[in-house]
Amino acid sequence: MTENSTKARDQAESAFNRTQTQFMARNRVISEIDTVAAEREAKTQRLREQRLEKEAQTPAAVPAPRKRAKR
Repeated sequence: MTENSTKARDQAESAFNRTQTQFMARNRVISEIDTVAAEREAKTQRLREQRLEKEAQTPAAVPAPRKRAKR
């Protein structure tokens, strides 16, 4: 009887360990994706600030008058 319960326990522990391993791998991948996304957002924000600063320093170009189309 104890042999059957030991075998069942070993199978259950093995299944649990596989599940835990998958869970940990999934969490690691999600963490890596979150890190990449945060770095991208930071870079986007930095570049946006640089662009706005540059636009504020350069005078706005006056658009040339449009030519009227002949009818």
